[in-house]
Amino acid sequence: MSPIQQNTVRNRILSGLSPDDFASLAPHLEPVALELRQVMAEPNKPIEHLYFMEAGFSSLTTNGHGGKIEIGMIGREGVTGVPVALGADRMPFECFIQLAGSGLRIATHHIEEAIAERPSLHLTLLRYAQALNVQTSATAFANAEHTVEMRLARWVLMCHDRVDGDEFTITHDFLSMMLGVRRAGVTTALHVLEGHGLIRSKRGSITVLNRQGLEELADDAYGLPEAEYARLMGG
Repeated sequence: MSPIQQNTVRNRILSGLSPDDFASLAPHLEPVALELRQVMAEPNKPIEHLYFMEAGFSSLTTNGHGGKIEIGMIGREGVTGVPVALGADRMPFECFIQLAGSGLRIATHHIEEAIAERPSLHLTLLRYAQALNVQTSATAFANAEHTVEMRLARWVLMCHDRVDGDEFTITHDFLSMMLGVRRAGVTTALHVLEGHGLIRSKRGSITVLNRQGLEELADDAYGLPEAEYARLMGG
């Protein structure tokens, strides 16, 4: 199979690399389909592959008393397995597919070799690691300071940033997991957003109707990580 061409990739990290940095990865990038709930990294186990997301998105989750809680989201703006860029081979969190899609997979040892040879590539991955760190910190802030409705608005906006079009697939059970609240709380919050004409919710999907209204409702729960990503990564 011939190497992936940079002008065909949708992942924003890969498309933004210098031609030489991309060429150091291209022979080792493998296109893969990513299925719903597919586990990409297990807690406290060696990270075997990194995934540059092309479509769909994945969640970083930790275990709370009521089950899994999302602490981070990775779509085509990013890559899974960022601890590898920081010199670690594992993390205490799980990473799995929340919305099915596709990606470009690379074995950990190949990217470690490329990082060792190309400081500019390493710098790009470190900048993304910082952007993701800001996102996870903002999630902690939102969970501590904001209402479920504001957190749901933030989460819908984050999904909207990572999909084509205005509709994406999600169940109430998944939303409950992602927001760390009971399903009844999710249902109430969805009704509030629908009542304000911000979204349309039907079984298994959400459609964004008024993005500006969602941003106003989310207030300072949304925007800081996105601005930091743009500052660090461009665009």
